[in-house]
Amino acid sequence: MGLSLAKKIIKDHLVEGNMVTGEEIAIRIDHTLTQDATGTMAYLQFEAMGVPRVKTKRSVSYVDHNTLQAGFENADDHAYLQSVAAKHGIFFSRPGNGICHQVQLERFDIPGDTLVGSDSHTPTAGGLGMLAMGAGGLDVAAAMAGQPFYLPMPKIVLVKLTGKLQAWVSAKDVILEVLRLMSVKGGVGKIIEYGGEGVASLSATDRATITNMGAELGATTSIFPSDNVTREFMTAQGREHEWKELKADADAEYDEVYEINLDTLEPMIAQPHSPDNVVKVSEIEGTKVDQVAIGSCTNSSLRDLMVVAGALKGKSVHPTVSLVISPGSKQVFEMIARNGALADMVSAGARILESACGPCIGMGQSPKTNAISIRTFNRNFEGRSGTKSAQVYLAGPEVAVAAAINGVVTDPRKLGKPVSFDTPEKYLVDDRMVLAPSDNPESVEIVRGPNIKPLPKNEGVPATMSGKVLLKVGDNITTDHIMPAGAKVLPLRSNIPAISEHVFTAVDPEFPKRARDFGGGFILGGENYGQGSSREHAALAPMYLGVKAVITKSFARIHRQNLINFGILPLKLVDPADYDRINQLDNIEIPDIASKLKNGETVFDLVDKTAGVTVKVTHDLSEREREVTLAGGRLNYIKEQG
Repeated sequence: MGLSLAKKIIKDHLVEGNMVTGEEIAIRIDHTLTQDATGTMAYLQFEAMGVPRVKTKRSVSYVDHNTLQAGFENADDHAYLQSVAAKHGIFFSRPGNGICHQVQLERFDIPGDTLVGSDSHTPTAGGLGMLAMGAGGLDVAAAMAGQPFYLPMPKIVLVKLTGKLQAWVSAKDVILEVLRLMSVKGGVGKIIEYGGEGVASLSATDRATITNMGAELGATTSIFPSDNVTREFMTAQGREHEWKELKADADAEYDEVYEINLDTLEPMIAQPHSPDNVVKVSEIEGTKVDQVAIGSCTNSSLRDLMVVAGALKGKSVHPTVSLVISPGSKQVFEMIARNGALADMVSAGARILESACGPCIGMGQSPKTNAISIRTFNRNFEGRSGTKSAQVYLAGPEVAVAAAINGVVTDPRKLGKPVSFDTPEKYLVDDRMVLAPSDNPESVEIVRGPNIKPLPKNEGVPATMSGKVLLKVGDNITTDHIMPAGAKVLPLRSNIPAISEHVFTAVDPEFPKRARDFGGGFILGGENYGQGSSREHAALAPMYLGVKAVITKSFARIHRQNLINFGILPLKLVDPADYDRINQLDNIEIPDIASKLKNGETVFDLVDKTAGVTVKVTHDLSEREREVTLAGGRLNYIKEQG
């Protein structure tokens, strides 16, 4: 039996375990990336490990999230990141150079290599045939220190593409269709591998759009083969020497198979407030639109912006619509400036933002009250835009620009002659905004601003866990619910005492105070708890507030790992119906938890003293994960291991 593409790369990098679905494996990591919202904490953790230089092939630190400098905090963090990169062997992408995943695709991704990044959309690199996974900052720090990356061996799912995309239909519509078919939790524990003759018709940046938003499936990662399309893109970037062909064996077997006919695919759109709430654009045509935002790591490539510029040429943005556009990288920005496309956008009335994440992460451009905002982004969780009452829809550039022109949701096929775009034979390559690490690291002094606070420490698992249920929440709780983003909160990412005041405030403004008053306790959740961003602050800040365990029906992959990394026990209800028997503020106890964990037991009694009931909870921790949790987190564990 042949191997899938993903299994081939895993096999080449396997250092521990067997490729048996569900069993823990460890793989060697070739590359890492961080961004500034997660990077400061990741590098503080790396420094704590005492490793002088990174041990990866290449690590890159990007500044693309916290670029709105309304106070000293963000600029101070950037200075810290630049100095750490210079000292420890890390390349530093300066503010203005672009969004990490777009720049990584252009300049650094290598087919067949492995990448972990402290951003959930790291799988964007799968568009070039790279095995790329999002992770918490501590896992990335460990990879930079030479540690392997641990994960349960995923199932491999084939999405077979046939046919060819029709006019005004794009790669965004492909991934929205996959989300419609599989849902936001349908990819948990799976790698999504794309194949079929339809793959050849998709450009490298088309593929990156699809793998980028695979994060919204909850998937471990997504990947395309590396073929002539990949080669042409890398050649145009001056990187042909890093290309190699990669594909699945003809007789590879898959755990699941989906098929999408690109010939018949229509423009799609995700309605509020979930990326899988997908319908055909034609079903909601005529819906009034107040704002359109084009950009993000999903749709800010040269191809995407050239289509937008072509549609806007000679037209005007509708008078009731605010249109903002964020080029994905300095390369893209400069190329549209030189070829006239930028002028067409400005002439039409578009507002041009810097090459950064911006509105996607809640950094500016919050819509008005009750606004309808069409965005080419990857997430439309309630309140993520910065306006809780806003109704955010997700769509491709074609749908977005049609709405900007007409003021209502419009099927872009009604715009007339499609905009043609030919991939350039050569991209404008200028890497001056990427700073190489210092050749004299001993001379580099780390810059630490007053907002950078020491890492909080955690103790090991107590003999018996007891406390109150501090909060009871439902299904599909996102990391945005747990640890909000946006212009007010993001600058506090390197200051855990300060950022902890915002934990769960989007759900319950009293949560931080309640957690402090009761000396910590437990969280009770439903299905798919912790979906969304890789932000480890959604585990680190609750740990700081004394959260001992999170009890749910099921977890999202990255958040589960982040909980373990910071010594918070991820427990699941054996009988999901028991969720209804436990209430917020109940006093609960898990007797003898530490000794039972040490003995390898997996099922425990949870005694609800308030309700007078006992229910069963369980865990699926590997032996290594049990040791990490018992130690109070991975940093403690690494120190214990020397």
